[in-house]
Amino acid sequence: MIDRRRLEAEFLDLVRVSSASRREGAIAERLRATLSGFGVPVEEDDAGRAVGGEVGNLLARFPGTAAGAPPLLLCAHMDTVVPCEGVRPVVNGDVVRTDGATVLGGDDKAGIVAILEALRVVRGLGIPHGPVDVLFTICEEFGLLGAKHFDVARLRARTGLVLDADGVAELVTRAPAANRMEFTVHGLEAHAGVCPEQGISAIKVAAEAIAVMRLGRIDEETTANIGVIEGGFAANIVPNRVRLRAEARSRSLEKLEAQSRHMRACFDQAVARHRVAGDGREHAARVEARIDRDYDRLALGEDARIVRLVHGAAAVLGTPFRTRATGGGSDANVFTGRGLEVANLACGMRAIHTVNEWVDVKDIVATAALLVETLRLNATT
Repeated sequence: MIDRRRLEAEFLDLVRVSSASRREGAIAERLRATLSGFGVPVEEDDAGRAVGGEVGNLLARFPGTAAGAPPLLLCAHMDTVVPCEGVRPVVNGDVVRTDGATVLGGDDKAGIVAILEALRVVRGLGIPHGPVDVLFTICEEFGLLGAKHFDVARLRARTGLVLDADGVAELVTRAPAANRMEFTVHGLEAHAGVCPEQGISAIKVAAEAIAVMRLGRIDEETTANIGVIEGGFAANIVPNRVRLRAEARSRSLEKLEAQSRHMRACFDQAVARHRVAGDGREHAARVEARIDRDYDRLALGEDARIVRLVHGAAAVLGTPFRTRATGGGSDANVFTGRGLEVANLACGMRAIHTVNEWVDVKDIVATAALLVETLRLNATT
C-alpha cells in the first residue's frame, strides 16, 4: 500500500532543502508545488510577515469522498533547528543519518512526508475519506510562532493530528503548558577597583536568586530553566543591570503557577537584601519581572475522538500502540488551546535537535500506513 521507495526518495529530497526558522521559503515553494499537483488550491497566510520570515503557513483543503464524514486536520512544521545548511543524508539500509555536520531535518520532514504519502495512497486507491485540511506551519522551532499566528477559523476540521513527536506508533495526548519569563535586576554601578562597596552588583543579586531556585526537573510533570543571562559592561565596573530569560513548564496548571511564583519570589528576596547609602540617599536593588503564558497544555482523554480513531487504526493494522505524555510543546498545544481536539503523532524522528539525528524509513512507512487507516476509519465511524 505505502510506496516505500517513493517515500524515501521524497524524504531524502526534502531534507536536503535548508529550512531554518524564518527561512522556510525554499521548502514552502517545494511543498506548494507538491500540494498543487494534487489538484487542490494552496493558501498562504500572513504569518511570515508577522514573524519577520520569508513565507507564511501553507494550507491546502482536500475535498472528502465520503458523504457526511467529518473533516480531519493533518499538520507538520516546515522549519528545522540549526545547523541545517547543506544537509548530506547518509543512507545505511533502512536508517538515514546525517554526516555529523548538520541536523538531519527529520524533525519535522518525516511528518511532512508521512502526510503526503498517506494522501497519495488514499487518493490513488480510492479509499473513502472525509475532507482533509493539510497545514504546514513555519517557525515551530522558534516558539510555535507559525501556529500562534494561524487563524484556526480557516480550518474546516475541529479535530486532527500534528505529526511532530519522536518514536513510532505513539500518540502524545498530554503535554505541558509553559510560562515564559523575563527578570531584569537593577543594581548600582561603581568602580570595581576603587569603591566597589558603593555599588550593587546586579549579577551578584541574580546569582543569589538562582542559587536558591528550584530548577531542572521539579517533578514528573514540571520543569524549569534559566536559559539566557545578559548583563554588565566591563570587568572594572560593578554591573548595574542584568537580564535573565527563563521558562517553567508543567502538565499541571497549579504546579506551573506555583513554580512561576517561586521563581519570582527568589528574585524578590534577593533584591531585598541589597542596599547601599551614597550621595545623601539610600540605593536599593530592584527587579522587574514579566511572566506570560507561552502556550497552553495538551490534555486529551482516552475517550477523545481523535485518540479513539488512531487506536482503532492501529488495531486494524495489528500495530502495538500507546498514548503517552511528554515534556515538550508542539503546534498541538496551540491548536488545543484554541478549542480544537488535536493530538501529536510520533513519526519516526530520533535524536532530534542534534547532529546525531536519524530516522528509520520503516517507521515513516508505518506512520503513513497508520494515517491511511485513520483517514479511512474517520469516514466510517
